Amino acid sequence: MEATINSKYKDAIAELNNLIELDYDAVAAYESAIKRLESSTYKAKLNEFLKDHRRHITNLTTAVRELGGSPADGADLKKILTQGKVVIADLVGDDITILKAMKLNEDVTNLKYEQALKKFSDLDQLGTLLAGHLEDERRHRAWILATLPKE
Repeated sequence: MEATINSKYKDAIAELNNLIELDYDAVAAYESAIKRLESSTYKAKLNEFLKDHRRHITNLTTAVRELGGSPADGADLKKILTQGKVVIADLVGDDITILKAMKLNEDVTNLKYEQALKKFSDLDQLGTLLAGHLEDERRHRAWILATLPKE
């Protein structure tokens, strides 16, 4: 039976594992950013977002297991080296520079959740889960955009 479940949900499991890795990347980026920010207001807000990403990992891990798969247990090192702008760039700069880097990461996260939701919205519980996570990601990005100075 497990082989049938894995076969039926293979694409969903792979996509969820990609999102888990992406959320691990986001956790590392937020931890890095929070350490370097000077504004306590910004730190508090980014800590909220960090908690969202950790919750996403927990929720997605549960979903992968429910579909009969093995969840990813960390970030993909190759992706961090090529896409982890905030972590690898070591965040040199002021709070605004850090927020700009975080916006780039949120752009990617929003896009990946949008793509996953389009692919799997027909799987009721999974669609609901992904929609909720996308709502969090949009909120993160919106706050960063509203906080950055208008150019």
